[in-house]
Amino acid sequence: MALTFHWFLPTYGDSRDIVGGGHGVPVGTAGGARPATVAYLGQIARTAEQLGFVGALTPTGAWCEDAWLSTAMLTEVTERLKFLVAFRPGLLTPALAAQMASTFQRLSGGRLLVNVVTGGESQEQRAYGDFLDKDARYARTDEFLHIVRALWRGETVDHTGGHLRIERGRLSRLPDPVPPIYFGGSSAAALPVAVRHSDVYLTWGEPPAQVAGKLDRVRELAAQAGRELRFGIRLHVITRDTAEEAWAQARRLLDGIAESDLRAAQEGLRGSESEGQRRMLDLHGGSRDGLEVAPNLWAGFGLVRGGAGTALVGSHTEVADRIAEYHALGLDEFILSGHPHLEEAYWFGEGVLPILRERGLWRHPAGGPEPVEPRNLPFVPAPTGAR
Repeated sequence: MALTFHWFLPTYGDSRDIVGGGHGVPVGTAGGARPATVAYLGQIARTAEQLGFVGALTPTGAWCEDAWLSTAMLTEVTERLKFLVAFRPGLLTPALAAQMASTFQRLSGGRLLVNVVTGGESQEQRAYGDFLDKDARYARTDEFLHIVRALWRGETVDHTGGHLRIERGRLSRLPDPVPPIYFGGSSAAALPVAVRHSDVYLTWGEPPAQVAGKLDRVRELAAQAGRELRFGIRLHVITRDTAEEAWAQARRLLDGIAESDLRAAQEGLRGSESEGQRRMLDLHGGSRDGLEVAPNLWAGFGLVRGGAGTALVGSHTEVADRIAEYHALGLDEFILSGHPHLEEAYWFGEGVLPILRERGLWRHPAGGPEPVEPRNLPFVPAPTGAR
């Protein structure tokens, strides 16, 4: 299967430094931001579309602009790019979410992808008026997605559950196509919900051995549920013509993080209820040392940024090698980002994607020749040891 690549829309602002935020981290923890205007986000979206990214993830939370409204505006300045809209089930009703998705599909020409985010931080959820604890939020998400799926199938829905109730719910117009559901989560409460409802299970960028273990567990649960899922991974990238240039950029980003900002961010992140966030923190322990946690996998972003905290760093060939390594584990979709998002999209799109095309692993979604069988061009195994 050819690889699918998505980019990222920084609806909280962009910068040449790491912009902190999410999971209890104050926005703007590291570096000044380029405002997240429609004009600037449109530049990023059009660049991603031109380079061959299929879609773009848009985050959700109090630290960024609303994903539904932002992406609806950006459909007008793009032609093909799909939008992976992150939203939280507890903040709107399932019938309204199903209707919004149906409207988005019709008016955009079928360019909606849905990223369901249950919400890992009770404090932020309470600020939105949601007072359920984490396990209850996942139970509600389970009911929510059961209802949404039924509405998208054209059913009339009556449901009385532990958290949600709906009577004679029905959509007047169905989404075409039905948007695929992307879903992450590493906790015991999250995984059963993920395997019941998601089309694409997402993980953050952990070392390959840890990712392999997680995917094996999800496959096992999915098989028990009679389902087969696709898998994706969320990573940052710093890719350059040479490894030395890429690592120099990583060091520049690290040097740009003030110690006070690092401490404030880590304090916020340590209070996170997210199991995935805990796994990100375990990779670096809040230290600036030993950040290459696997070959070409750098945990520096996670020092001040919640959520995805690791980056693939190296030459274009090395980054392509590591992507092929993750692909060998069963990952077919890659959601990537880099600071600044406009410039880094070009580095990846013009540096790494042509290598993957040559290896038969990728083709431009706008057309072009089918991927060929790899012609004696396997990925280079990761060297023993790490920087």
